[in-house]
Amino acid sequence: MSTFNNKVVWVTGASSGIGEELAKQLAVQGAFVVLSARKIDRLEEIRTELKNADSHLCLALDLERSSNFPELAQKIHEKYGRIDYLFNNGGLSQRSEAKETPLEVDRRIMEINYFGNIALTKAVLPYMIKQKSGHIIPISSIAGKFGFYLRSAYSASKHALFGFYESLLLEEADNGISVTIACPGKINTNISMNALNEKGAQHGVMDHNQATGMPVDTCVKELLIAVTKKKKEVLIGNKEIKAVTLKRFFPSLFWKVIKNQSAT
Repeated sequence: MSTFNNKVVWVTGASSGIGEELAKQLAVQGAFVVLSARKIDRLEEIRTELKNADSHLCLALDLERSSNFPELAQKIHEKYGRIDYLFNNGGLSQRSEAKETPLEVDRRIMEINYFGNIALTKAVLPYMIKQKSGHIIPISSIAGKFGFYLRSAYSASKHALFGFYESLLLEEADNGISVTIACPGKINTNISMNALNEKGAQHGVMDHNQATGMPVDTCVKELLIAVTKKKKEVLIGNKEIKAVTLKRFFPSLFWKVIKNQSAT
């Protein structure tokens, strides 16, 4: 029987990419899926296509506006009686050099990718503590392990998640709460299309790295396996994830290799 069977699973960023695929695969595995993103109409379209469509719930959520997160968590608890998993997947990428990026863009990316992320975790945490179980899965990035061209704000926000969630997993272990920090590499999603440029507008271009990246369904399968095994961290991707090992054990070689990689 699936780990996720009859479990209540909240997925943010569920209107596309990894989040949408998570909703699909979790529904097949018998979960009660709560789909969240800003586009409620798109969420409803996805929900109707899921297995056991009527058992799932759509909640509009904007990671820049976290004041209603406790209310949303309460709605889920009132409907299902518990919250077992939180896939903190929603976020925003970047395609601009640091010198050309105004501070307002840095702040917006940090608000969405870091503060919005942890605000949702803090809204869910009291329920998990009370039920003495739960599993939180923040989606960081391979850019959370090292910086890269055109990613200064994005990389910073993903690095920040490690500091918070590594602390949280230690603090809440005695309450039966697990944390798995996921670091996708090049995955075939629209993340580059929606990324912010130096003007704070959408990049609007499908990067070669995304177009040729790991299929999103494969990425999600690997992620769910890691969550089932309660891994504390998982790298997901193709050969690009080897850069993390290279940086750790052969840093001089890493910097020689990474500077020649395409930014897009």
